Amino acid sequence: MGRPPLRRARRLVAGAAAVLSLGALTACGDDGGDGGDSLQLWIMEGTNPDAEPYVESLKEAFEEQTGATLDVQFIQWADAHDKITTAMAGDELPDVAEIGTTWAPEFGAAGALTDLSETIESEGLADDLVPALREAATVDGAVYGMPWYAGTRSLMYRKDIFEEHGLQAPTTWDELRDVALQLKELEPDMIPFPVIGGGEYSVDAFIWGAGGQIAEQDGDQWHSTINSPEAVEGIDFYTSLATEDDVSVAAASTWLETDQLESFQNGQSAMVINGNWTVNTLLADDPSWADKIGVVPIPGPEGGFSPSFVGGSLLGEFNSDQPDLAWDLIELMSTGDFASQWAESSGYFPGQQSLLDAVVAENDPLVAPFAQQMSEAGASVPVTEAYGTIQGDQVVTRMVQEILSGDASVQEAADEAAASMDETFGG
Repeated sequence: MGRPPLRRARRLVAGAAAVLSLGALTACGDDGGDGGDSLQLWIMEGTNPDAEPYVESLKEAFEEQTGATLDVQFIQWADAHDKITTAMAGDELPDVAEIGTTWAPEFGAAGALTDLSETIESEGLADDLVPALREAATVDGAVYGMPWYAGTRSLMYRKDIFEEHGLQAPTTWDELRDVALQLKELEPDMIPFPVIGGGEYSVDAFIWGAGGQIAEQDGDQWHSTINSPEAVEGIDFYTSLATEDDVSVAAASTWLETDQLESFQNGQSAMVINGNWTVNTLLADDPSWADKIGVVPIPGPEGGFSPSFVGGSLLGEFNSDQPDLAWDLIELMSTGDFASQWAESSGYFPGQQSLLDAVVAENDPLVAPFAQQMSEAGASVPVTEAYGTIQGDQVVTRMVQEILSGDASVQEAADEAAASMDETFGG
């Protein structure tokens, strides 16, 4: 159940906050040290290369608006799921936290998140949320998080290297293979296209591009289809770039997306699949990247685009003892100026549709291909709490690593992954 609709009159102001008794402050974010309200917020480290100025401005605005202080803690993406799960078990959750879109069903089903549906509706925000993000947050009508920002992955390449050799950005899978093989000869000190084994979303694009699905829902039951002929075709193409065409490198079998980006940034790799948010990271380090980067949507087998995962983050309230303050913070961060500021400085797209439309209308050459990918060929992983467990178990990444290491054929590894998924879905 969502809590009753909020009203503007319920906002706490500095004068009102000063007369609250210390004994009434029971929020998990209360520091208990100065007699004033305090809220705790967890956000992910590394998403925004310029996060500190944003956080300082947010703290000031939040205190000015509510009279309460804000305790912000950064946590690593790689550790976040386990950290939240551990905090759930120990009753040490923050008031508000950034959560990945794929985690909402899991944490919502566990009873850790507040249903924000009635509040979002009463504040007049329901019709201005990016649909894919709201869908990812919604389970059986409950909305377990307010969309904050979103991104997608496309094919980034060294435009300057391509121009030097008269190469064109690939528009089909055959062209992707061909240009990678040419780069192997033309630029022997570069990795043409690293096939990474530590991240799921690159191989997902080729599964979807071949017409496959990771899993499908039949009534209330999910079952894996990652070992279907279509899915195996996509997995085979992606991994064969390493195992047969040798346009990758053995070390990439354990690379995370951050390792892949580093290889691109240091001039080691010529093409990578990475997210729109990474462009700002590159430009912040060296503005000359603006003349070196090219971006195109991930090509489809015979043309068009291979779908790419559309994901991002929600702001979830973890059953705060100060729900009104928690919503004040969520609304402040996810709408208006602070939503735009975060999107601009991080390189993501905002979670409000109206703000997203404004970004797309700017027609930035390093933004438009990602926007086109998102609008014309976006996809979602299975929207079920079980898939959070599957991702936590790294089922898909283990599948890719087994193929790259030669421990299993594509079909064998896909069958093993499907069996593991079905066990989780059935459990």
